[in-house]
Amino acid sequence: MTAEELLQYRHEPHVHELLEGILYEMEPPGYEHGRVAMIIGALLYAHVNEHGLGTTLAAETGFLLASDPDTVRAPDAAFVARERAEAVGPTDRYWPGAPDLAIEVVSPNDSRSKVDSKTLHWLAAGTRAVVVLDPPLRTATVYRSRSDIRVLADDEPLDLHDVVPGFAPRTGDLFA
Repeated sequence: MTAEELLQYRHEPHVHELLEGILYEMEPPGYEHGRVAMIIGALLYAHVNEHGLGTTLAAETGFLLASDPDTVRAPDAAFVARERAEAVGPTDRYWPGAPDLAIEVVSPNDSRSKVDSKTLHWLAAGTRAVVVLDPPLRTATVYRSRSDIRVLADDEPLDLHDVVPGFAPRTGDLFA
């Protein structure tokens, strides 16, 4: 399948991603996943908007990470820096490339290997930081590379100053 075909594909209620031309269907996430994704998305949007830093994107926005065969992935929240967003401009297609920041919220049915694989995929595609939020553990794991990984607990700030200047909410607030 191509990214263009995926854009036209409808098979509700599933969420879809395309990995090297192969379609993957996922069940819609549950309540806690959606709640945590909304909290981080709202905090990120407010900060980015207030400081004119770029564009934030909601859950399931597709990013075209590779072509021929096509790979389209969708994080739970994302950020693209202003310079990159302005260079591409608005599009009704998938964003061409990786976001600067991808945020993933772990669902109860997500395997560790699935989460790790998606995180490494984001990094390999050029994402500068990936944040994995784990609601049951109340942790935020920040990946900047395969070797630069930091697990944050409740009282620690989620400091992403190198990707989203000034954005550092307290980890525990993401699960409140």
